[in-house]
Amino acid sequence: MSFTTKNVDWMSARKELTRIREKVFVCEWRIPREVEFDQQDHSACHVLICNEQGEEVATGRITPAGEIGRIAVVSGCRKPEVYTQLISALLTIARAQGLESVTVQCELEGVSIYQQQGFHPVGSVFMDAGIPRQRMCCNIDHFNIPRVELTH
Repeated sequence: MSFTTKNVDWMSARKELTRIREKVFVCEWRIPREVEFDQQDHSACHVLICNEQGEEVATGRITPAGEIGRIAVVSGCRKPEVYTQLISALLTIARAQGLESVTVQCELEGVSIYQQQGFHPVGSVFMDAGIPRQRMCCNIDHFNIPRVELTH
């Protein structure tokens, strides 16, 4: 199965971004809606991934400060290639913005996956919306994943 990656902004794709994030974070993970959606959505760059039928199946964002987050992939599409394509698209945006490094706050189970991609832990484990998380950082030139082409 192949996927298409789109670079979008909050105003033009709010409906699609909200649908995916509500499905994953609010419904599945039980994160309160007021915690999931914040002011950073307006200034962040967002990515949508669509399946072969054109249905949006994944999203993520990168803030102007270089924080990757709100990575949501609908059930049934949670495959390594989708996550790799999503992170790679966000890194393409980071490079275009001239960022030298990016950060991510991941669940503890994801630490080893992010380490394989070039991230290293920063600081102590902390709680966010009742979930233990680790902040991780990586220099933009040290990633171990391929670049992808973005459509607008």
